[in-house]
Amino acid sequence: MTYAQHVAKALLDINAVTLSPDEPYTWASGLKAPIYTDNRLTISYPDVRQAIVNGMTTQIKLHYPDVDVIAGTATAGIPHATTVAQEMGLPMVYVRAHAKDHGQGKQVEGVIRAGQKVVVIDDLISTGSSVLNAAKAVEDAGGNVIGVVSVFTYQLQAAEQNFLANGLSYYSVTNYSTLINIAKENGDISADHLKSLQEWRQNPMAWSEQHKLAVVG
Repeated sequence: MTYAQHVAKALLDINAVTLSPDEPYTWASGLKAPIYTDNRLTISYPDVRQAIVNGMTTQIKLHYPDVDVIAGTATAGIPHATTVAQEMGLPMVYVRAHAKDHGQGKQVEGVIRAGQKVVVIDDLISTGSSVLNAAKAVEDAGGNVIGVVSVFTYQLQAAEQNFLANGLSYYSVTNYSTLINIAKENGDISADHLKSLQEWRQNPMAWSEQHKLAVVG
């Protein structure tokens, strides 16, 4: 079993990721989705935390070996960034969602020297908008963001487009395709569910509208 498969299985086992194609979740955006992710649960499981750290450090060493600083997004990326920075013996900073409205008005907490190469860590990539905003804050603070690493990605086309538009690459410990395949192997989802889950990834907006209509009907 690869570490991507191992972590995907762990996320399902601890209910950090749950699948419900028949009774979709409503996201904060109002969209209906067959998946809900709460990777904050991972911090309560030492074995899962370690597996994530191992996966992240592997990705960083492979794709961003010249990194100088690890940055974590507030709040979900902070614990993973902390353990990765400790594992790699690197400095760490964290990025607030917004600059403080008092004191020095910082958005990036910690020390970044001008030009230092930074990898930003988040727990989840959906469209990529929030972590790209964090990357911009790091750049504004003088850092040189060379990439993003996350625990999990939905592998949505919107994320691919947004990262491409910003000239950044990203890698995840595990991903949507791996997770739903693990769920199928475990017998957690049927072939019909698998088809529905695959359709959602291809077009989340259309899938959401279809299931909103089904509820109304």
